[in-house]
Amino acid sequence: MRIDVITLFPELVATMQDHGVVGRALREKLVDLELTNPRDFSDDANNRVDDRPYGGGPGMVMQYTPLTKALEHVKSMSSENAKVVYLSPQGQKLDQAAVRNLSKCPNLILLCGRYEGIDERFIDAYVDEEWSIGDYVISGGELAAMVLIDAMVRTLPGALGDDQSAEQESFESGLLDCPHYSRPEIIDGLEVPKELLSGDHKKIAGWRLKQALGRTYLRRPDMIKLKNLSDQEQQLLNEYLVEVKAKNER
Repeated sequence: MRIDVITLFPELVATMQDHGVVGRALREKLVDLELTNPRDFSDDANNRVDDRPYGGGPGMVMQYTPLTKALEHVKSMSSENAKVVYLSPQGQKLDQAAVRNLSKCPNLILLCGRYEGIDERFIDAYVDEEWSIGDYVISGGELAAMVLIDAMVRTLPGALGDDQSAEQESFESGLLDCPHYSRPEIIDGLEVPKELLSGDHKKIAGWRLKQALGRTYLRRPDMIKLKNLSDQEQQLLNEYLVEVKAKNER
């Protein structure tokens, strides 16, 4: 997979190259990350890529021409068929299903906006998809692009070392993740749930599913509504709610 990022701050995105899952995936050639600065394609003597918005108002708008030249350069180095994604508050809200679909693209170009955004004519002409990482505003698309890159790379075979790690994470099954515990068995009087110490894999799997169902029901009821629970899952959820009620009444 090749990911190109068009950004005014390539040094910010470049920090991913030396750290964590993305850094390891780059070193192992699972993914190729290339950075392009539209300032390098500006015709302005000072390399400006923004100007005042028509109609007035605060802020500046990234201009059509430098972005178009930067995109043409990137496509000449990767693929004319590369998918162009603009990270934008106006985009669809990113979720795990979208991440998985995007990670299947062999060539992906991420466009990072700044200021008040980019000239709408560029979006109309070149952008295939707009995605938002949430209903809030950040200073630019770089952090959003980094979030998307990290999320996509985690889904690539071999990126995590153990592919089951990705399969068991939150949202992969339409549920939040279950609680996790490590050594020691007892600390400050707090114990690890007995089911996890049983050595019974079926019992452990049932406990984890029950906790995931319960957590999702309490914390993200919107997700539970979208999930068609099986009879077993509904029974486990009912048991969880009874246990929680009993615990709260003590």
